[in-house]
Amino acid sequence: MKYKKLADYWALLLLLSGLIFMIAPFIWTISTSLKSQRNIFEIPPKWLPDPLTYSNYVDVWQQVPLLKGFMNSLIIVVVVLTVGLLISAMSAYAFGKFEFPLKGVLFLGLLGTMMIPYSVVMIPQFIGFSWLNWVDTLLPLIIPGLFGNIVVIFFIRQFISSALPNDLIEAAKIDGCSFPRIFWTIAMPVMKPALAAQAALGFMGIWNDFLGPLIYLHTPEKQTIQVLIASMQAMYIGQSNYPIIMAAAIIAMIPVILVFFFCQRYFIESLAISGIKG
Repeated sequence: MKYKKLADYWALLLLLSGLIFMIAPFIWTISTSLKSQRNIFEIPPKWLPDPLTYSNYVDVWQQVPLLKGFMNSLIIVVVVLTVGLLISAMSAYAFGKFEFPLKGVLFLGLLGTMMIPYSVVMIPQFIGFSWLNWVDTLLPLIIPGLFGNIVVIFFIRQFISSALPNDLIEAAKIDGCSFPRIFWTIAMPVMKPALAAQAALGFMGIWNDFLGPLIYLHTPEKQTIQVLIASMQAMYIGQSNYPIIMAAAIIAMIPVILVFFFCQRYFIESLAISGIKG
């Protein structure tokens, strides 16, 4: 028992040390956003701003079209998550509960696409979207996501394999349920924790995406929030005004924090459920 308590103390100390290293940049970002420009590089650095100013959060809305960036990012997130998660859920249900020819080969082929780095398909995609005249629109960032995501398909398939018994599906078939009705009334409620967890992860991934919007969006009014923040120094404020940039970063972080806060319980539930709740 003595050695076990000692090991627990060391584990706690290690976790606290890791927490400090992980949260320190976030706290410094908040601190910088509340400072004035002349106090940024003061020595020794102060974690608590003195004087404390909130004007950076007002100035950033006045100097940068953040609302436009928010709307562009929100359009991409809502459309891709709504349609993409539905298509992924249908595909996962089909691969998990249906039997059809070449099922294993098709699924392995989908998994194989996960090994292809984005840098390999980046140029061919850009050429194709240029031929369609989609460059400088939101379509290249929306259309590919409407066909589902193999990571989400794999995750949900593994989830329903244990959470949705085949006997329940067979019983529904005997009662006269059609395949669409089984999916909507039985499978979808069971998938809810997994879908919520993947929706939260997908939201964070799409909201924080930088490379895709940087490649396809050139007009400032069509840029997403992340590209807009990165271009602030060159296009808007004209100097290294780090307090305003950090204020914009904090504002862009708020939706991600809220989504994770409301969906965090689904992360645990999606991993913990091994059967159907009564």
